[in-house]
Amino acid sequence: MFDNNVYIDNTLKNVVENDQTVGYEMQTNITYYRGIPMSMIVKVEVKEDGQDVPRDDIRISVDYDDWFTLEEARTAVNHKWEYGEPLYVRVLKDGGLAAGTHEMVLTEAIRTAYIPTPLEGVKAFTVTI
Repeated sequence: MFDNNVYIDNTLKNVVENDQTVGYEMQTNITYYRGIPMSMIVKVEVKEDGQDVPRDDIRISVDYDDWFTLEEARTAVNHKWEYGEPLYVRVLKDGGLAAGTHEMVLTEAIRTAYIPTPLEGVKAFTVTI
């Protein structure tokens, strides 16, 4: 239902820190009609060119200042992902994405107060770096 909102177009880019490309990141919209604490994010998964990105290589942020592993986000009750604001998804990967075209899949699932099962959105897309 919310699959087309999962990946925000044209947001995937390599991340450079201290003159080194440390990975890549993209933005996603919430798959719900209101905001939630980060602790209600059930999963964020990335598939790059048919390969699953290890969970431990994914970081997320709602403000681009405080970054959390998916495990740490489970206790981030004071950081709220507001409706209409992006969640930043970063993948740690030396060198980032190589130049060229890549087939990506981004999956997110969240818990909500009124629905007993998580809401999940999946978006497959192609990017060129």
